Amino acid sequence: MKAIALFSGGLDSTLAMKLIIDQGIDVLAININTGFGSTKDRREHMQSMCDQVGAEFRVIDIQSEYLQDVLFDPKHGYGKHFNPCIDCHAKMFAVAKRIMDAEGASFLVSGEVMGQRPMSQNKDALQTVLNESNCDGLLLRPMSAKKLAPTIAEEKGWVDRERLEGITGRSRERQLALAKEIGLEDFESPGGGCLLTDDNFGKKMFDFIKYDTFEIKDIPVMKYGRHFRLEDGAKFVVGRDKDENEHLQNIENDKYYHMKTIGIPGPHALLSKNATAKDKDFATKAILTYTKAKEEESFIVAFDGEEVTASPFASREVMKPFTIR
Repeated sequence: MKAIALFSGGLDSTLAMKLIIDQGIDVLAININTGFGSTKDRREHMQSMCDQVGAEFRVIDIQSEYLQDVLFDPKHGYGKHFNPCIDCHAKMFAVAKRIMDAEGASFLVSGEVMGQRPMSQNKDALQTVLNESNCDGLLLRPMSAKKLAPTIAEEKGWVDRERLEGITGRSRERQLALAKEIGLEDFESPGGGCLLTDDNFGKKMFDFIKYDTFEIKDIPVMKYGRHFRLEDGAKFVVGRDKDENEHLQNIENDKYYHMKTIGIPGPHALLSKNATAKDKDFATKAILTYTKAKEEESFIVAFDGEEVTASPFASREVMKPFTIR
């Protein structure tokens, strides 16, 4: 007997897998990459969680079909920000069902807890996701199973329902107790793992689609740096620290110039290649404003090899009207 688990790397999904594995069922944990997960590389952590409970681990990339099928026209709308949670979950379960069929597995598992998240984990939303993904009866939610209708796995006796949980709401008390019981180490504190649920990230997304068609290659641009929309419409992104500068420097996207200061330490920046002369001049002064250069000093700024001489603005206050974040 084999099950496919949708695995976030968090405590709930780890415990859900453990409850199934302890009943003698093999579990393949799949982490579905939409492109909008954490800016940190969590694969090592996720592998550790799977190793501790005895699950196989695999990452499934669905960025292309996620942009095409879900992100910009969600049937069930967005949450508070740019998060199409119900449609997103339905897509993930549909993908998991494809893998279940390909792997010869018998049912699906998720770590969802009823009532933990108001939009996507209330009882109606949980059922809507099943209907939309054609997974009704196939998806077992071990953490709240006793509060939900029995699934095929329970009805056929593959899984003992009495050994599952009946957790509801936002309290973590029972999850923490279970983690202690099984000796789970280095698990993450609960938190939003999806950037689309972040207010500032949502603002950047809504701004982007006003001016451009969003593509997979644009995802990394959205994840790092301060974002500005300049007066004539150019997008300008400035790294905030060494880590962000390195990420921006490594982005390959033909929509943008790579900008850097010459002769003085400064941030790495991106600027739309369709920028007007006015926006380009503004960006040249702006990047120098994030250095220690004084207003009366001139330095060189390189745009993909082209060099321009400029002086910084007197203050960063000039950037405020153009700030997205």
